[in-house]
This record gives sequence, C-alpha cells and structure tokens, in this order.
Amino acid sequence: MITASNTTMRYGKKVLFEDVSVTFNPNSRYGLIGANGSGKSTFMKILTGQEEASGGVISIGADETIGYLKQDHYGFDNCVILDTVYQGNEKLWKLHVEREELYSKDVMTDEEGERAGDVEEEFGIAGGYTMETDAAKLLIGLGIPEDKHEKELNVLSGGFKLRVLLAQALFGEPEVLLLDEPTNHLDMATIDWLVNFLKRQDSTIIVISHNRYFLNQVCTDIADLDYQEMRMFPGNYDDFMIANEMILERIRKQNAKKEKRVSELKDFINRFSANASKSKQASSRKKELNKIEVDVIKPSTRVSPYIRFESLSRL
Repeated sequence: MITASNTTMRYGKKVLFEDVSVTFNPNSRYGLIGANGSGKSTFMKILTGQEEASGGVISIGADETIGYLKQDHYGFDNCVILDTVYQGNEKLWKLHVEREELYSKDVMTDEEGERAGDVEEEFGIAGGYTMETDAAKLLIGLGIPEDKHEKELNVLSGGFKLRVLLAQALFGEPEVLLLDEPTNHLDMATIDWLVNFLKRQDSTIIVISHNRYFLNQVCTDIADLDYQEMRMFPGNYDDFMIANEMILERIRKQNAKKEKRVSELKDFINRFSANASKSKQASSRKKELNKIEVDVIKPSTRVSPYIRFESLSRL
C-alpha cells in the first residue's frame, strides 16, 4: 500500500497539484491519467523518492519493495542485459555480487567462508537459484531473444533498451510497481503479454499511459489528476469516462434548475421590489437569490488516451 497525504508540488508560482490525499491499495491497478503538464510523471517521481514534494507526506508499507520503470538507459549501456534486469531486485543483486566476489577468491579466510555460507542461504531464500530463469522469461516475454541476454545493453536499439528496463522494473515482483508509459515502443503482442503479466500480480500497481486499450485491459481504478487535484474512480478508463460524464450531466441539470430559479427570483424582485405590499416577499427572495451558486464546469485539460500500434523494429 502507498499513501499520499496533503501532497503539494509547486515550481515557483506554478502549482501542479495541491493537498492531494489518496491511498493506493494492494491488489489494485491504478491508471494515473491527466493532461501533459498536469504533473503525472512528477507525482510518480515523488512516490519513488526521485523528487521531493513541496509539502505533504508519502507513506509506503513497512518492508515493501518498490519497482519503477527507469527512463534513462544510458546508465546501464555497458552492463550485461541479464545483470541489468537483476538490479531490479536490490537485495538479490547485492547478494549475487557478494556471492560472485567470494567464490572468485582462490582461498577464503575462515571469516569469508562463514560469510559465504550466510550469503548462500540468503541468496537461496531471496530467489537466487531461479533468478536467471526468471529474468530470461521476462526478457523473452518482452521480445528480447535469448541470444542477446549475455550481451551488453548497448547492442540493442533504444526501444529495446527500454524493454530491458521494463523487465528490470518487473523483476522480483515488487509489492509496489510504478510504470510511466510502459507501452512505449511495444507492439500489440508484447502489450498483451504485459497486460497478462500485470493481471497476475498482487502488487499495488500505478501506471501512466496514453494507450486506451492498455488502460482498459489493466486498470481496476483510475486516478484522475486534473484541476490541480486528484480524484479516484473505480473501474477502467472507459468506466471512468462514463462516470465522469454522469457527474458532469448531473451538475448541468442542477445548474439548469438553479438558473431557472435565479431567473424567477430576479423577475419577481424586479416587478415587486418597489411595491410596499410585496416588499417583504421581495426581500426574502433577494436573500434566497444571494444563496444560490451555479457550479462552474471547468474545461478539462485532459487529452483522451488513444490506441497506438507500433511495428516491431529490428534489434
């Protein structure tokens, strides 16, 4: 579970969002939507700790692991592809590195031998004996053939490098998974593979995507960042659009009733305010008129997601 309490982000005088208080629950998959510039990616970076909010508190369950999709692959360019994926599980990766270092020694001291035994036990418990198989399954599912797995990341083109970073985020099945535009550079077959993978997870999953098909297939809830605030809706993107339109239609009908009443009150006041016998009634209607507030329907800054098909380029 991950919770944001009164979270605010400002850049100078510009306010991206203010006093956002939401809870993202386990076993739920949230689509974080909003217009470009509304602060979606910034909010996600705050959740991962990459950026610090102007105010508020982010709380993550004790001992919960976090996986997130890194956007900069250059930091891994000279890293072996499998090793890049392994680094998605920080604890297992550290054990793997230490284990390799210990076993590479020609002779171990008694202390090192003791440590090797502890590391071996921890390594097994953490899933070390299946890590290569697990990472390979992710890579193959994301379209990276097995003959590339032992090569450095820089042998791949940009789009396929990002697939490796997606595998890194998924590796170890973290309790909290944050994905910013995970379907970029994916063909439909790979998107379907990712959809099925995410549906099997028990994690708290938050995704940013402009792919309507993906949002509809994956999401159990929608977090709508608009008007500098966040509103939560149950269901996928299409469910959200229906619910949001119903809310707007209700407000329109309420406004129409209010506007009709305002017109009636003004007409009565104009006709009878100077009439001594009706002045008390006119005064009462003026008080009623002052209490009526017509709700302002702000034009949304949101651009509807779309379905984008991408051809599979060469590795």
